[in-house]
Amino acid sequence: MPDRYALFLVPEAPYPARGGGALRSASLLEYLAGRYEVDVIVFREPGAADPTELFPRGIAREIHVLELPHHRKDAISRVVRNTGRLARGVPPLVDRFAGFADRIAALVRGRSYQVAVIEHFWCAPYWEQVATVSAKTVLDLHNIESVLHERCARTEQGPEALAHEIFCQSARELEAHWLPRYDCLLTASGADAQLARAIVPRSRIIVYPNTIPLVRRPQVPERDMVAFSGNLEYHPNVAAVRFFRNEIWPILRDRWPSLVWRLVGKNPQAVEKYTAGDARIEKSGAVEDAIEELAAAKVVVVPLLAGSGTRFKVIEGWAAGRAIVSTTIGAEGLPARHNENLLIADGAEDFAKEVSAVLTSPDLRARLGGAGRALFESEFTWDRAWQSLDL
Repeated sequence: MPDRYALFLVPEAPYPARGGGALRSASLLEYLAGRYEVDVIVFREPGAADPTELFPRGIAREIHVLELPHHRKDAISRVVRNTGRLARGVPPLVDRFAGFADRIAALVRGRSYQVAVIEHFWCAPYWEQVATVSAKTVLDLHNIESVLHERCARTEQGPEALAHEIFCQSARELEAHWLPRYDCLLTASGADAQLARAIVPRSRIIVYPNTIPLVRRPQVPERDMVAFSGNLEYHPNVAAVRFFRNEIWPILRDRWPSLVWRLVGKNPQAVEKYTAGDARIEKSGAVEDAIEELAAAKVVVVPLLAGSGTRFKVIEGWAAGRAIVSTTIGAEGLPARHNENLLIADGAEDFAKEVSAVLTSPDLRARLGGAGRALFESEFTWDRAWQSLDL
């Protein structure tokens, strides 16, 4: 049998496989590595660890690193960059990963691949370089980018809302241009597949769910704590923290004098203005094992007001065997059933009421946590997700 080769282009190193984007990308890479010899093209932020040292040994034939230019991360610099992007009609992350066409073309010149997988819509324009050397091209849509910006616009006011509205329109135009060129699109849920189909009705779309490797259920004692997890500089997570802090936490804080709210995830400085001055709000920073952290909570809270795709924080809460209270949008795209494997509430009063119900009842916590864990084991592991693919 002749050798089979795949190309995998990813804007962020998928290892260590922590956080939603990395976990999804790592799952696809490991699927490919079991079926092909894989060449990887990965981007690196200035000062980040060398990705070639992070990938599991032997998972790829070659790993090529593209160095992103330095940019300042202070608020003024962000405003200046985004003002330029608004003027040019280019969404932020599409702009961040642009400009490498010649380098990518040189890396793949003379190669021949059965399949090329590009991770994230941000890198969709590199279809032009990889399609010339690949029998099949696949774009993995972690989110539907235009929908993400549209929803973010609803959670903001003033200039920030306007910026998301403009980026929504820009993303929609780019989606209409690039998505039809791919032989196959992957979406995280059936809901996202419908959104993508509205943009590209004739494209082949496969639902490839967000999943994590099968892990044991952590055996850790409960704390008198509610927990929220995620990258805390990601806009939907910032908006969720703001909503919970301003409207839900004051109710719970007064009702439960010993309750702690723990934020689990990297970039806690991004929400400092919402959490400062309250000794009962904890921030873990980046952690080795988010599931272990969530397992110590009595309730995992998912107060999201915006987003796309499906939420790893829900899947990790299920894997931890903990009760979850989520907004409708937080549970979107998942087989979430109210009072069966989690509780759903949207307004602040209702959300606080459902959290209090779970805090009050050990039996309810055990029932919801057990149902969520069973669902994770049956539907949301890498092995299970790989059954949906034929690349």
